[in-house]
Amino acid sequence: MHLQLPLVATLQVDVVLVLVTVVALWTRLSQLSYPNAVVFDEVYYGQFVSLYMKQVFFIDDSGPPLGHMILSLGAYLGGFNGNYAWNQIGAEYPNNVSVWSLRCLPAVCGALCVPLVYLLTLELRFCHLSALGTALLVLLENSLIVQSRFMLLESVLIFFVLLAFFSYLRFHNRPNSTRICWLLLSGASCSAAVGVKYTGVFSYLLLLTIASVHTWNVIGDRKVSHFSVCVQCVCRVVCLLVLPVLLYVFWFYVHLSLLNRSGPHDQLMSPAFQAGLQGGLSRITQGQPLEVAYGSQVTLRSSASQPIPCWLHSHKANYPVRYENGRGSSHQQQVTCYPFKDINNWWIVKDPGRQELVVSGPPQPVRHGDVIQLVHGMTSRFLNSHDVAAPMSPHAQEVSGYIDFNISMAPQNLWQVDISNRRAESDSWKTILSQIRLVHVNTSAILQLSGMSLPDWGFRQLEVVAEKHFKASGDSLKWTVEEHRYGISQEQKDREAELHSPTDIPVDRNISFWIKFVELQWKMLTVKQEYSEHKYSSTPLEWLTMDTNIAYWLHTSSNAQIHLIGNPVSWCLANLGLLAYQLLAVVYLVRRRRGFKDLPDDVWDRFVCLGCVCVAGWFVNFVPFFLMEKTVFLYHYLPALCCLHVLGPALVEHMHTHLLSS
Repeated sequence: MHLQLPLVATLQVDVVLVLVTVVALWTRLSQLSYPNAVVFDEVYYGQFVSLYMKQVFFIDDSGPPLGHMILSLGAYLGGFNGNYAWNQIGAEYPNNVSVWSLRCLPAVCGALCVPLVYLLTLELRFCHLSALGTALLVLLENSLIVQSRFMLLESVLIFFVLLAFFSYLRFHNRPNSTRICWLLLSGASCSAAVGVKYTGVFSYLLLLTIASVHTWNVIGDRKVSHFSVCVQCVCRVVCLLVLPVLLYVFWFYVHLSLLNRSGPHDQLMSPAFQAGLQGGLSRITQGQPLEVAYGSQVTLRSSASQPIPCWLHSHKANYPVRYENGRGSSHQQQVTCYPFKDINNWWIVKDPGRQELVVSGPPQPVRHGDVIQLVHGMTSRFLNSHDVAAPMSPHAQEVSGYIDFNISMAPQNLWQVDISNRRAESDSWKTILSQIRLVHVNTSAILQLSGMSLPDWGFRQLEVVAEKHFKASGDSLKWTVEEHRYGISQEQKDREAELHSPTDIPVDRNISFWIKFVELQWKMLTVKQEYSEHKYSSTPLEWLTMDTNIAYWLHTSSNAQIHLIGNPVSWCLANLGLLAYQLLAVVYLVRRRRGFKDLPDDVWDRFVCLGCVCVAGWFVNFVPFFLMEKTVFLYHYLPALCCLHVLGPALVEHMHTHLLSS
């Protein structure tokens, strides 16, 4: 084969695309350090950035960790060490904080949204003029500009959503050997969108729906071979289902690998999770014996005491003879759940067949189904329950420390150990790892936290009761041994001194990443935080008419202000485009039902695809906010607004080409 000369290379450059990209970067990145002060939610996200810099564990129920990691990456590249107190909106940044680097990555993502909508319009098979119109709408939308120029996450979310749809449409429209790369990029972008904010899952589900319809059409195409159909189906499943899930888990793997130090959110997690963090509970539990034995000294933490932990507790105070409503009590020693570390939280696991309160040699471990007694370490009272109504929950049994008043009230202090997660952790009762239920042998009631607070005579501590098995449910039944030592002193005075000096038996009790991942994911989805009404919060209906705005920043001395508010022209055009598309769709569908085909098949398919991406994209990013209990703001509407900005120019082209021209 002879080489032919001269060699010629052809380069095609879309000058319009380059120009809108350059202008977008200028509008988002110029004077990015102004103002040199904390702007609105920067005070919220900045706290997490500081925790990342210090590798301190935290939980944010508003979204997975990828968004925080992206913001932290910009801070890291700027040399930020996390030593800044994000405690006030409008506070000046110190000179050693690079404000530009904190805001750089969100600004870049916001700028790249402009060329992305340009390319997305082309992939929807509309002309370059429509693509330019879409790019200009996004470029000049001042709400998007404002949101992009600060350390916030909406621009990052929008970028990944647009990238996911553009990549998928490029894959769908380009039947060549490189199309699988676009499908991989689409799946990775979907995972990133969900990893930035949970609201990204709505766009991901929409893309999966569109991909499913396209896959179904491929399956029904008799021109495609069976082998090719199988390959395409497998590729779609791997790229759009398996890859996003793996990447989503990977974000958490990086998150947990980086944040390995104890922090302010530890108490939301289980003792097993906390023990894997440096500092905090791990300093207390390091070197504890793993298996609970007869004679063990333990503290029992309630699994239901979230977000504030509490431990099974007793003290030298009795229940009152009569309560305020006239009901009588056993007048025995109070047993409560106390939300602070205290010497009175310690209990001794006793073998009912032995008098000794020390661990034998070798230690005899307690197993699932064993019957034990629990002796309060400081008062030597047995944990007891009987057929006496609890003080605040009269439907349940009172739990007390047994006192022999010589009034024919026999002790009922036998408890059966039921290990609820024994399949994963074997039959032995283990420190931190095992979740147990204590079943009262005489009445079959289960020891649990009622959720009520005792009056002043109970020092406002939490009530502990014994509930009948058929009524009891949930985490309130479960207890975990948090602190544990082997008892070696038989005499009471020696034992009280021993409770201040734990034994040191090195044991490795690190839990796996998967257990941490599942627990953290569950906590993020279920933890309930108090959402107070914010003066800048709004309702979704106010977003449509732009009846709301947010004052992001106000200069302390001058009248300079920054507001998040939409562009009235583009906002109005977006709403008109949405209404026009819906009316057109109804007319087309009715006429097609009557047998009139106003549009050729390829034009109709393009019109339907436009609605699936833009109108459905607006719907899934707007309607769910009506169902959310959390406080919502105007910036939550921005992903839906971008969909309408793509819709408008494309719909104008459609109407001009196929309606006004005929």
